[in-house]
Amino acid sequence: MRDYDLSNARWRKSSYSDGDGGNCVEVLDDFPGVVPVRDSKNPSGPALIVPASAWTAFVAGLK
Repeated sequence: MRDYDLSNARWRKSSYSDGDGGNCVEVLDDFPGVVPVRDSKNPSGPALIVPASAWTAFVAGLK
């Protein structure tokens, strides 16, 4: 298993997230082959590293 340094990462919230700081997932862009995902209400908690193909299928399923 590969370790990823996410300490200086710029997380991105969903465009559907409201402006009052509501809870949602955050993701990182520009990680080849994977998509790091975390819970916005626990930013110092662990991140889930998802294969990019699985993330693409998940997002497509939501639409």
